[in-house]
Amino acid sequence: MEQLKMMLVDDEERFLSTTCKLLEKKGFDVQTASSGGKALEMLRASPVHVVILDVKMPGMDGVATLREIKRQFPMVEVIMLTGHATVESAIDGLKSGAVDYLMKPADLEEIIDKATQAFHRRTDIEEKIRVARMRGLMKTPREMLKHA
Repeated sequence: MEQLKMMLVDDEERFLSTTCKLLEKKGFDVQTASSGGKALEMLRASPVHVVILDVKMPGMDGVATLREIKRQFPMVEVIMLTGHATVESAIDGLKSGAVDYLMKPADLEEIIDKATQAFHRRTDIEEKIRVARMRGLMKTPREMLKHA
């Protein structure tokens, strides 16, 4: 099975470096980006499964970044990271395609749990797509007999 690859996107450098180091110590493949624009640029170069995305960032905010991620990379699962003042933005994020949200300060185990759930959700969707494609390629027994 493929290993979960995640990206942390936040303008708080200390949060990024600390959380990244802790996740890597637990064996996760983690990238970090300090802005929405940088995250999109990195996703084009090196795709990930799950993005943990801060709602409140200067420039391109989290909701705008989420919409662009979902437009360009629809299979990437996004979890919004929000403070108390931006719960409404997290709800906007859920309406725009985020799979879940975390409240700051987020506990490391909670980040891991939600990212793992999102990863499994993505793998389930990918499997359903594979099965649907295979069914489209395979003939039914009735069609096979017709051509025999």
